[in-house]
Amino acid sequence: MASANLSHGESVIELGTFRARTCDGISRRSFLQLAPSLPAALGLGLHASTARVDGAPSDRSPSDRSPSVRAKSVVFVFLWGGPSHLDTFDPKPDAPAEYRGPLATIGTRTPGVRFSELVPGLAQRSDLFTLIRSNRQTAPGHPDGGTVALTGYEERPLPVKPNFGSIVAAHRGHCGGLPPFVSLASGMLGDSTRIIEGYGAGTLPPSNDPFFVSCSDRGQVDLPSLRLLEGLSPDRLDDRKTLLSQLETDLRGFDSAGVAGWNDTYQAAYRLLTSPEARRAFDLTLETQDTRDRYGRTTFGQSALLARRLVEAEVPYIQLNYSRHPEAITSGFEFGWDTHILNFELLQDQHCPIFDRAFSAFLDDIYQRGLSDDTLVVAMGEFGRTPKINQRASRDHWPRCYFSIWAGAGIEPGRVIGASDRLGEDPLSDPISPLMVGTTIAELAGMNAEARARLNVLEGGSVIDELL
Repeated sequence: MASANLSHGESVIELGTFRARTCDGISRRSFLQLAPSLPAALGLGLHASTARVDGAPSDRSPSDRSPSVRAKSVVFVFLWGGPSHLDTFDPKPDAPAEYRGPLATIGTRTPGVRFSELVPGLAQRSDLFTLIRSNRQTAPGHPDGGTVALTGYEERPLPVKPNFGSIVAAHRGHCGGLPPFVSLASGMLGDSTRIIEGYGAGTLPPSNDPFFVSCSDRGQVDLPSLRLLEGLSPDRLDDRKTLLSQLETDLRGFDSAGVAGWNDTYQAAYRLLTSPEARRAFDLTLETQDTRDRYGRTTFGQSALLARRLVEAEVPYIQLNYSRHPEAITSGFEFGWDTHILNFELLQDQHCPIFDRAFSAFLDDIYQRGLSDDTLVVAMGEFGRTPKINQRASRDHWPRCYFSIWAGAGIEPGRVIGASDRLGEDPLSDPISPLMVGTTIAELAGMNAEARARLNVLEGGSVIDELL
């Protein structure tokens, strides 16, 4: 029985359940939710008839596609909450104890460069990526800092600017059965008070919003915005007449909510559901147990494995989120990097082992599978943490200096760009802003200055010359 629910002022239709096999071989209940936001989540828009999800070529003219596309896919690894740069990739072993902390440093494959002892796997792979130690931004808090990190701009004044992934999606268009912008999370990112306003399309059409996909520590993949009708097995999905007749009555009254084009939208959703390409990309049971173990049986580890599969499926932009929430120890929230208390304990016991294992496995696969030449990988948080340890033996927010990791897409690996001062408080070299990060991503994804101007995005941005 279909039912209408209101969530955050938005009309949502839930349409029954059916039994579906999970990655563990057991069944679970799945739903189809159609709402005004569904076209955006699918990357389709209300004018879905203009989207190409059937493998046909994009309708974009050749002038929209730069001949210098170095990154067919971009993987933006978002370390939501702000990891400590001093306790990971920019340690200060010669600083006073109240700055350097209790952790030792270890050598890397990059001569003269040392990391924290908490990331041994990445220390042995420093020859696979370039590290920037001079990132800087302006927003000191979480939702607003997250918006700056993902868009390059402050939340105010309005309108909120588009996420880097939405920009790439708008440029590439829809081609094939998979959305052009996938965000690996169980929903919109936010802290305990509100969402990151820069999560999606911003000033671009909502068809460029991310398609959210969640993945559990057991590899159970769930598509929060797209679930099936009750009693409809995959064998019955070909009976579109039955599908549409079941939907027609319930959807007729929702035209005023902005779903007048639901028929086109559902056709596109139907194609996504029935696409063998899409089903394979999301099916982690196709991976060996050894591979899944290499990534780690954690939510981030299995999500990183899913990100690699989406790269192989040539999804243009994948935002791989460490967690949905930044809070590190708040009950009921996914644990992020916001370590105002228990900083060293959480980094040692949880965050760094999980990230070091999964990201090391991801880099190994990207290189060993021949994906590195046309895949750009960027890993960073929204800011760093206070170089001086606080009164709770932890670290607070620090937007003045932090790190980012860059790999693939022709970027020369094994380098360090920029440097922080002796205490890790400020960059000694020219700081790298989030707008420069987004502009560089767009450039490597094939969007030159003319293409960016055409979409009216990343105005005033410049590429990171040292990186390229």
